[in-house]
Amino acid sequence: MKRIESQIKHIPYSQEQVYAKVSDLNNLQTVADKLPSQDEMNISIRNLRCTTDTAECEISPVGRISLGIVSREPFKCVKMETLQSPVKMTAWIQIVSTAPDSCKIRITLDADLNVFMAKMVEKPMTQAVERLADMLAMIPY
Repeated sequence: MKRIESQIKHIPYSQEQVYAKVSDLNNLQTVADKLPSQDEMNISIRNLRCTTDTAECEISPVGRISLGIVSREPFKCVKMETLQSPVKMTAWIQIVSTAPDSCKIRITLDADLNVFMAKMVEKPMTQAVERLADMLAMIPY
């Protein structure tokens, strides 16, 4: 198991506002336009489809990925797991209030990888987790 944690990101919105946005995967549709068609690592995300509890997309060169929320701890944490993926992964978005109108978040990802694969994908996975945390820190809530 490989664990990757993002840096802590500060968000100028209340813990409740941030939780409301990240606990409903339909809200990913609103940020889909901001995703680059292809980034510097030659990864592209296409055909994003979301419901309240699931998100599915095609990630080139990986293939179809499906993710589902498995638990919500109101205002504090949203836990997700892959439903369809070449690699079993679990992710948490943790939210901590710092003031009535601000909070901080951290994303943690556990990936079920053997030692060889972990060495190969650690850097791109770390970059992806950081990019997701940066995106969550910049969107309006």
